[in-house]
Amino acid sequence: MIQTPPAATATSTTIGKYRWTICSLVFFATTVNYLDRAVISLLKPYLETEFNWNAGDYANIEIAFKLAYSLGMLGVGRIIDKLGTKLGYALSTFLWSLAAIGHALVSSTLGFSIARGFLGVTEAGNFPAAIKTTAEWFPQKERALATGIFNSGSNVGAIIAPLTVPWIAETWGWKWAFVITGALGFVWLVLWFVLYEVPAKHAKLTKAEFEYIHSDVDDLAAASIETQPKVSWFKLLTFRQTWGFVLGKFLTDPVWWFYLFWLPDFLTKQYGLRGTDIAMPVAVVYMLSSIGSVGGGWIPLNFIKHGMPAFRARKTSMLLIALCVFPIVFAQQLGQINMWLAVLVIGIAAAAHQAWSANIFTTVSDMFPKRAVASVTGIGGMAGGMGGILLSALVQKRMFVYYESINQLDKAYYIMFWICGGAYLLAWVLMHFLAPTMKQIQLDDVPPAAAPTR
Repeated sequence: MIQTPPAATATSTTIGKYRWTICSLVFFATTVNYLDRAVISLLKPYLETEFNWNAGDYANIEIAFKLAYSLGMLGVGRIIDKLGTKLGYALSTFLWSLAAIGHALVSSTLGFSIARGFLGVTEAGNFPAAIKTTAEWFPQKERALATGIFNSGSNVGAIIAPLTVPWIAETWGWKWAFVITGALGFVWLVLWFVLYEVPAKHAKLTKAEFEYIHSDVDDLAAASIETQPKVSWFKLLTFRQTWGFVLGKFLTDPVWWFYLFWLPDFLTKQYGLRGTDIAMPVAVVYMLSSIGSVGGGWIPLNFIKHGMPAFRARKTSMLLIALCVFPIVFAQQLGQINMWLAVLVIGIAAAAHQAWSANIFTTVSDMFPKRAVASVTGIGGMAGGMGGILLSALVQKRMFVYYESINQLDKAYYIMFWICGGAYLLAWVLMHFLAPTMKQIQLDDVPPAAAPTR
């Protein structure tokens, strides 16, 4: 389990800290989620040889995952809002674990596209469920930190993958890499059903911690979100706040997809690394990302503690983070001096993305009532996936295939790094225009439910 962060220590002894146990569960799920999706990027050299793939074939398989993930995100948020976090999160994890293991049964390129599609649509449930869980279990001032902690699981999964997947493939074959990593989801399911319940129903949650969790809610009736009416997509799409989140995800999520699916290929094609040689550079990038994820949650919390309004703390943090991504445009030049300089600047950019992610996810719970959080997260996740598809189809697939055919692949990566460097600054400007004060929307048409009895 994750240790209680320092920010929570002062209050933990008096109000309890079970919410951090819940955060640990979400961290574990996110780790497994990213481990399962990262496996194929590390098996790419083996699969290229066995199935005779080129850059276009791999891009098509990647697009299949992103398309399914995008469509899944649109629907899964509504499903989780309807089923609740306990059942919705469990169902998603069960299905994506089956899909991950199912890759071992594939025997063709088309089969991998289908398998990736199933994995994408089922893995889409993780973040809507995780953000909803955080909104339920943490007060506003701690949500960015909690989000940063559980979101660092994506980096841990990406670290574990290069340290284990090539070794498993070399020792037992590529099929076992899918089976072993996919099976971890079933371990999580046992812990989830043993340890999780919503705060209003949890027997282990003290009254003091329950009240602390809802300390920034005017009406404690909001705690009983499982019984409140849900909000339609059409209603949510009428708010500028929704579109701010959607555009922020559309522009920046594709950058993370690029790191996840193409970093091993970059190291192979640019520096001749292969198999277990890739493990350390990839691990370094995602270790830095983990620091960025937690640090990204700490920055606005520190600003708030010093008296800055929450919305200004969030926006100031996101602007600083966006500026930290920009040096990635120099990755190619630095790599000509030493490969590790390129790895370092990519790692800093990846860390900044995770810090950005911790904050942009938290803007949803800042701006929307809890009963709408998973739905809005799903809409934004779909937009992020569609952005990733467009990037793959219009830039990576055409550009990478072309430059690879003329033996100038380094130019394709140079262009991609410029896209990465500018995406966050543009996203910040658009979000600032659409939601300048991140004001929470009011759903006055829905009467509040009665406050829960504890």
